[in-house]
Amino acid sequence: MNKLEYFFENLKDALMFREGSSADNILTPPVVTTGSIVWGVLLRSLIIIAITLFLVLGLEQRELWWASIFIFWFVVAYPAYRQYSKYHERIADFSEEILCGKCKHFVSQSQLCELLDEHISIDSVPCEGESWEPKSNITE
Repeated sequence: MNKLEYFFENLKDALMFREGSSADNILTPPVVTTGSIVWGVLLRSLIIIAITLFLVLGLEQRELWWASIFIFWFVVAYPAYRQYSKYHERIADFSEEILCGKCKHFVSQSQLCELLDEHISIDSVPCEGESWEPKSNITE
């Protein structure tokens, strides 16, 4: 990987544009969770608001405020939607592949075992199946 590719990979991570992949099923903790998607939305929104305020108030470019709406869609909302869609698909597949997916202690939003407060991966089942309890069909 050359320096330019390395720079763009780090920039993707810094601005939380990483979409995640099936490799997150193996990594503990996973790279993309619901929290990382929300954090990315907040971070990118703050950057766009700061740039818009600088342009409108600092440079007195008052006719450019509407452009921030389009930039917000393409830089914040749409990437977050794509990230969440891919994350939701990956978690649905992940929960079918492992025993923890059918356990009542599995928290799909964070790929976490609620009982032991540990991230779950294909290679790492925190309780080794000893604390497994089936999800009930009745909502509590």
